[in-house]
Parts: sequence; C-alpha cells; structure tokens
Amino acid sequence: MNLELVSFKLCPYVQRAVIALKEKQLPYTITYIDIMDPPDWFKEISPLGKVPLLKVDNEVLFESAVISEYINETTSGSLHPDDALIRAKHRGWIEFASSCLETIYTLNTTDDQEAFDEAVETMKSRLEKIESILSAGPLFSGEKFSLVDAAFAPLFMRLNLLNNLAGISTLDGLSRVSAWSNQLLQRETVQKSVVEEFPMIYRGMLKMKAGIAGSKVED
Repeated sequence: MNLELVSFKLCPYVQRAVIALKEKQLPYTITYIDIMDPPDWFKEISPLGKVPLLKVDNEVLFESAVISEYINETTSGSLHPDDALIRAKHRGWIEFASSCLETIYTLNTTDDQEAFDEAVETMKSRLEKIESILSAGPLFSGEKFSLVDAAFAPLFMRLNLLNNLAGISTLDGLSRVSAWSNQLLQRETVQKSVVEEFPMIYRGMLKMKAGIAGSKVED
C-alpha cells in the first residue's frame, strides 16, 4: 500500500493526518502544493478543492477526520478508546478542535479590532471548556495518545506561536490545558509533523495577512 499526502505547509488539518501516520509508524510521502494556485491535477482529484488528500494507491481520500480514521482502522493498535460511548465523545472533541481552528484563523487574519477581540474571548472560552473536562493527564484521556491529541496538537502549536511572536496569550490560568499543550509540543511525532521552517513560515503569514496579530509581530 502506497500512501501519499497532498498538503500545503501551513495547513493544520494536514498536520493531524501526519501525526496519525507518524504515531502508527507508517511509511508515506508528502507532496506540497500552493493552495492559492493549485495544479490542475489537484483540482481534478479534490472534490472540495482543499487539503489534505490521502492517495492510497489509486484511490483518493479527503477530509482530515476521515483520513485519520482510515489510518487508525487499517493498522494495528487503536488511537481510539475501546468503549463505544467514550469513542463517540472523543469524536465530538475532535470536531470541537476543528471549531477552535476556525477561530484561530480569525485571530491570524482579521484587521478588525472588534472581531479580533471577540475571537480571543471565544478561544479562551473554548479552552476553558476543555480545562473543565480534562483528566489529570498527561494527555487528553490519561497516558494513551489518541486521535483527540492529534486533533488538538496543531491548534496548540499555533497558539504557542501566536504567544511567542505576537504576545497573544489564551492559556493563562488554564493549568491542565497548558500542561497538555506542553506535553504534546514536546512529543516527537508532533514536532516532526511540520516542516523545519514552520515557525518562520507562520510568522511570514501573519505579516502578509496584515491583520491585528501581524501588527504585533516585530519586524
């Protein structure tokens, strides 16, 4: 089975799939495209015109949650809990992580102060909800890495960069979420799920978008 991910270097959803592949120690290749000017072959095989795509031999899968589930289901050892009810709850929190990524997009790009302030408060509120349900750690539900961890790791990486580059902090007072974030950001599969120059590319994106966040990044 030949696995090829189609990506662009800043995509948090692709990063989820990369983490799952690395946790399962699966061999794969990755092809980067310019999502603003995608090649014709990509337009032909991507129903929504988005990444990630996972090419499995001659078949194509799209949507990060679907790709991560496929990776999990076709390999030994599960990144989901055994209990069906808990597994369903995990899938709900994966969707919750996606809503947080929509909010961070606003944080990254908006030049409207009111929209920016609202996004900061929305992010803090959502992280507070996670704080209230987290276990004692070190991961989302204890010792075992899960697809929920893979879903939140890209968010935490970007929140950490927003804090470091622009002084935008959303984790203050959230000890459990902060500890979970630190644990994930130290994990090798997470660190290697992005290109080495990711922080520099992220910084460049903030400056290029010329929003509130970008204005806080030093030249």
